[in-house]
Amino acid sequence: MAGDASAQAVGVHRDTRLRARFAFVRRGGCGIIVANFPTMKIPERKRLRRERLRTAPFPPEWKEVITRNLSIFARLPTNDQAELLGHVQVFLKEKRFEGCAGLELTDEIRVTIAAQACLLLLHRETDYYPELTTILVYPSTYIVDEDRYVGGDIWEQGPDNRLGHTGRRMGSLVLAWDEVKHGAASPADGQNLVVHEFAHQLDFEDASSDGAPALATRAEYFTWARVMRREFDALREAEETGTPSVLDTYGATNPPEFFAVATEAFFERPRALRAKNRQLYDQLATFFRQNPIAYSGEPKRPGA
Repeated sequence: MAGDASAQAVGVHRDTRLRARFAFVRRGGCGIIVANFPTMKIPERKRLRRERLRTAPFPPEWKEVITRNLSIFARLPTNDQAELLGHVQVFLKEKRFEGCAGLELTDEIRVTIAAQACLLLLHRETDYYPELTTILVYPSTYIVDEDRYVGGDIWEQGPDNRLGHTGRRMGSLVLAWDEVKHGAASPADGQNLVVHEFAHQLDFEDASSDGAPALATRAEYFTWARVMRREFDALREAEETGTPSVLDTYGATNPPEFFAVATEAFFERPRALRAKNRQLYDQLATFFRQNPIAYSGEPKRPGA
């Protein structure tokens, strides 16, 4: 779940605004895209510090946690394992963790979260989620009071049960620890809270929350918009008609949630996603520079 502090509406109003990038191809314009081309300029001193962290000996007790809690780790190629461990060291050095509702933070909590978050960073130049400074961890589902848009000019206020949340201007990300553990231990059920919330953080890296991460060229944005717009519309239709989908229909909420849900499916159910949504799978594979089918715990389909 993602939020934007600048949005005046959470439901339909916010959704309409965030659909702009997915719809730009139909309007025949590209100004929305060109203005947001990202440039990753990391100071040399920071690069060198991060390289020292990545190449430092990895604490054996941390690796034991990852091996025990992150079932997919053993399936990764050796080079990917080493890269992941290096990213984890940088992540844990740069991000602050806070326990909430009486939860006492441990290395197990920090390392388990970091390892799942860093899976999204393999094979790519990264600035380690630059919009994020703090991860807040609750023991389980937590409750927040929020204003919810009902329709027309009607809003209602009430409690909302959550497992996770982040926002472009929050600087923080919230997770429920029991769901974090479940996601790490069950790598093929199509749902992973950490992957979902950190996909939102990738979305924020181009200075907006619109369902598109930071891409390098105009051509990449055109292709991304064309594929995602079609897949987003198809998921909305599936939700309305009750048609089964590889993607969780929560992704039909708006483009940011679609990207987060699609990222979950890409890492958790890659075989099914490629079989049913090949162009979507290919777009995600190009962006993440990964082929999760090679290491997925998802059962093979007969004849696949």
